[in-house]
Amino acid sequence: PRICVVGSGPAGFYTAQHILKHHGGAQVDIYEKLPVPFGLVRFGVAPDHPEVKNVINTFTQTARSERCAYYGNVTVGRDVMVAELQQAYHAVVLSYGAEDNRVLGIPGENLSGVYSARAFVGWYNGLPENRDLKPDLSCETAVILGHGNVALDIARILLSPLHLLRKTDITDCSLAALACSKVKRVWLVGRRGPLQVAFTIKELREMINLPGTRPVLNPADFTGLENAVKDAPRPRKRLTELMIKTALEKPAEAQGVQAAAPQEWGLKFQRSPEEVLPTADGTRARGIRVALTHLEVRGSVGTGTALAGLAMEQDAMQPLGISPKTALTRTGSQEGPQPHAGLSLAAPCACAGLYCSGWVKRGPTGVIITTMNDSFDTAQSVLEDLQVGTLDVATSREGFGAVKSILCSRGVRPVSFSDWEKIDAAEVARGKAAGKPREKIVDPQEMLRVIGH
Repeated sequence: PRICVVGSGPAGFYTAQHILKHHGGAQVDIYEKLPVPFGLVRFGVAPDHPEVKNVINTFTQTARSERCAYYGNVTVGRDVMVAELQQAYHAVVLSYGAEDNRVLGIPGENLSGVYSARAFVGWYNGLPENRDLKPDLSCETAVILGHGNVALDIARILLSPLHLLRKTDITDCSLAALACSKVKRVWLVGRRGPLQVAFTIKELREMINLPGTRPVLNPADFTGLENAVKDAPRPRKRLTELMIKTALEKPAEAQGVQAAAPQEWGLKFQRSPEEVLPTADGTRARGIRVALTHLEVRGSVGTGTALAGLAMEQDAMQPLGISPKTALTRTGSQEGPQPHAGLSLAAPCACAGLYCSGWVKRGPTGVIITTMNDSFDTAQSVLEDLQVGTLDVATSREGFGAVKSILCSRGVRPVSFSDWEKIDAAEVARGKAAGKPREKIVDPQEMLRVIGH
């Protein structure tokens, strides 16, 4: 069987890995719109979390398998259509993540100074489409909407000492911008309460211990929570206890210089954004009006205002369809096709052999291990459909042979995994010269020049 995977992030690679491991004859081709692979492992994981990127080693082993091939610089939906891939392969797995920005739908969110978390993270991580973001960091206060790990990542990057960031693979241009940043206060605003925060204890502890920065948590927000979490699962209990301890700690008890730290960050609970307030000339953000909410009651009671010149919307991502109607999480099973909003195919008859894995299937939730388990599940669906004969492998499919002709006719030159390894070597060499693990190339055309395309 010839299997095609669209997207080379964790979902794509874990899907390919599982199929190759459990089917000794399968050939898997992975397509990626950028010349470089690894998706959010490269472009989403915070630069000061290099240990999380170690999964790249496993993905590299998969890509080097004689039954796996990587084709970068190929945009599915433009350079080759899903229907054309279905003609060339026995099964097609869509694993290209969440690529579009989700809007809040509040007045003023398009003002200068308001950024989606996706764009901001992409900017400091070298995602080509965000390389020209140029966020204005000339204000003292930033507001981040969201209480997840991405929110803490952004807050940490905004407030981290430069000498720490210089040792990471953060891009040179974002490092230069952060060196000139005036931001010294970050508020993380969430709609729900302390018991519903989505970040994990590791990220919270990192933020609490960030040099030169002190946490500002209101003790009143945590009244009575000790009893409320007594029977909670251990991770939630430990996380809440750490927030309570931090909120109740007096400045004199804080470690060393941290009590008088020049920077601060804090958590604001039960506040829902209603409007981004403009400056007098109406050109940029000066603050955010929020509604105070109760978890047990729909609606809001009263309003408040946070003044900030920089605002970010966390988890502002949603799947971007590559065809115009409905898509599927799985086909050919006893359950039949499962529609998934945001993706899609032109007609039901085109659905056989089409699958989804990762964020494009379930939305931007979870961490890498969540995506791994989800992708293994999708891959298992493919294997089961092969086993019971739902996928007709009696009919020969040309795989990349057919796609290559299509791409050639459209003037598209794919990038191989060995090509990527040349780009990788160039980035590592540039980083070494600067005392960093790597200096990412952020321009796709420059990537292609490095490999002589």
